Amino acid sequence: MGRTLEGKKELVTELKELLSETQLAVVIDFQGLSVAEITKLRQQLAESGSVCKVAKNTLMGVAIADDENWQPMEQFLKGSNAFLLLKDDLGGGLKAYQDFQKASKKTELRGGVMEGRALSEQEIKAIADLPSKEQLIAQIAGAINGVATKLAVGINQIPTSVARAIQAKIDKDNEAA
Repeated sequence: MGRTLEGKKELVTELKELLSETQLAVVIDFQGLSVAEITKLRQQLAESGSVCKVAKNTLMGVAIADDENWQPMEQFLKGSNAFLLLKDDLGGGLKAYQDFQKASKKTELRGGVMEGRALSEQEIKAIADLPSKEQLIAQIAGAINGVATKLAVGINQIPTSVARAIQAKIDKDNEAA
């Protein structure tokens, strides 16, 4: 049974709200996926704060019509599409999709849109290869910790060096006397 006009308007409004919070939208061909598989993909994406939305191309077209940032997506609105809307952790969301795709081998990446620019499959894969937010935080924390440790060791060496110099002077004076 089809959606009512009211239901379609609600879906378009929901899509607009989701897109307003989204940094990267990825379009995939989901033909051949079961409901259970789509649910699994949604769960994997939710862990990184991302959303998988299945909507008719015409409704997504209406949702992006007024927003220049998302208009390049029109070129991907053909066939059976699902839309991966990635908010904060782009690398984590894309890695979750790649893991799902490797396991199911049923989806195909069509392209994506970021900051008003259409992205090819290779560009999206390059974004996926970037470290996740958690990995970057861990790297920064490790670098800060390393600097702090070196600083503490360096500061600790100053009194030790001064003490050695004083002892050497005392030893030299004792030998001379």
